[in-house]
Amino acid sequence: MCSHENSFQPAQFLLLVGVPVASVLLLVQCLRWHRPRWLLRTCWKLDNQEQPVPDPTPLPEYEAPNQCPSVIMSEMVAFYQELHTPTQGQTVTRQLMHKLLVFSAREVDHRGGCLILRDTGISLLIPPGAVAVGRQERVSLILVWDLSDAPPLSRDQALVSPVVACGPHGASFLKPCTLTFKHCAQQPSHARTYSSNTNLLDDKAWKPLGQAGVHTSLDECRIQLSHFSLYTCVLEAPVGHEARKWLQLAVFCSPLAPGQTHLQLRVYFLNNTPCALQWAITNEQPHGGRLRGPCQLFDFTGARGDQYLKLKYISEGWENVDDSSCQLVPHLHIWHGKCPFRSFCFRRKAASENEDCSALTNEIIVTMHTFQDGLETKYMEILRFQASEEEAWAAPPPVSQAPPCNRLPPELFEQLQMLLEPNSITGNDWRRLASHLGLCGMKIRFLSCQRSPAAAILELFEEQNGSLQELHYLMTLMERLDCASVIQNYLKTDGSPAPVRGGAWENQALELDEKL
Repeated sequence: MCSHENSFQPAQFLLLVGVPVASVLLLVQCLRWHRPRWLLRTCWKLDNQEQPVPDPTPLPEYEAPNQCPSVIMSEMVAFYQELHTPTQGQTVTRQLMHKLLVFSAREVDHRGGCLILRDTGISLLIPPGAVAVGRQERVSLILVWDLSDAPPLSRDQALVSPVVACGPHGASFLKPCTLTFKHCAQQPSHARTYSSNTNLLDDKAWKPLGQAGVHTSLDECRIQLSHFSLYTCVLEAPVGHEARKWLQLAVFCSPLAPGQTHLQLRVYFLNNTPCALQWAITNEQPHGGRLRGPCQLFDFTGARGDQYLKLKYISEGWENVDDSSCQLVPHLHIWHGKCPFRSFCFRRKAASENEDCSALTNEIIVTMHTFQDGLETKYMEILRFQASEEEAWAAPPPVSQAPPCNRLPPELFEQLQMLLEPNSITGNDWRRLASHLGLCGMKIRFLSCQRSPAAAILELFEEQNGSLQELHYLMTLMERLDCASVIQNYLKTDGSPAPVRGGAWENQALELDEKL
């Protein structure tokens, strides 16, 4: 009996004491969890009255507020603002956001307008009526010299034109605008136009454009734009056809000064487009390099190998400093339009005690051969270079001031240049205007070698102090009613007298011929 009572007492003790204690602890916990909300609000108000709200705890570094993006955003705003600021008809070359850009911008109203990037072969025409009456739109034309913006290419594809942006991105007009730029594909049917419907600073999304609204001539691509974006041209030959493009070989060096011991020569392998040559000229400016002689054309094929540049001859008194007389350019560097160059460095030979080399080393003559691997005997271009100390090409002679002449308004000049520049099958272009001005066939052929024959003939017209009324009469006589309409619209807005039906061009023809 006693043993049974002794074994039962601990269980009774736990039951009598443990249960009440556990109940009390559970009640306290419940009170803490279910504290009345009005009490919480009261305590929060009291706390706010007694002390200000502390500053928020700073976020970790990887969650910091958008301080860096805000800086980048301000840079982007400044970037696009500068691109769309009117340049007063000038072509600007500038590095913005690590991109080398050539651009021009202006305001356009219902009369339309034209933007031309000088010496690049790139233009943008906004026709009359593209902008609603009473509105003004800012437009910009941009040549992108940043190779990272070009479309990704395979080994079979070649870049044959510049990357051109029209801004602002996504802008649309009441009538299609015309973008024109040059290409270097040997077969125009192999040149395919691409577009990237993105901003200039965004990741590019290049896609081929359809054939509608795209016209590709022998060396030019013309696109009818429904909205503004980025554009370029890629060479894509059909299966069974050989892809080829034209290169231009440009030789640069600095002037040969008296006493100069070394001279470096650089040969650029460029797409045969005006903007590629302008890139090389801009790239040479910090080094004092200048173009030596005319560029030479080269037939470059995509089915062959690398390009070689061999040094074949150096005039007496000079020697090659480089270890090798042969330079190699990777095929894809040229095929993908990266504008590579190769250089040779020469130095004057030391004269012996009894020999005077000064008469021999005051000029240098170099001959080089360039060809693709395996085509040395078939496709080879010979490059010759000559420079002398007597040449004063480092400081060009002063040019006498020309007498003042009647200048066409810049907007009108650009529009007429755009309309007269393309060669017509019937010859009713700038050549017909030259004939009406009394120029003979030889002079017209000379003008055809100029970078812009239409601009050259319009400048000749200006130098003869021709009036807009007389130019309107000539365009009507040529049955170029598009040019006559452009002049007529300008005369109406300018308030000038109405066009005349005659002129004294017969008497001025001889003067123009003598001027040429």
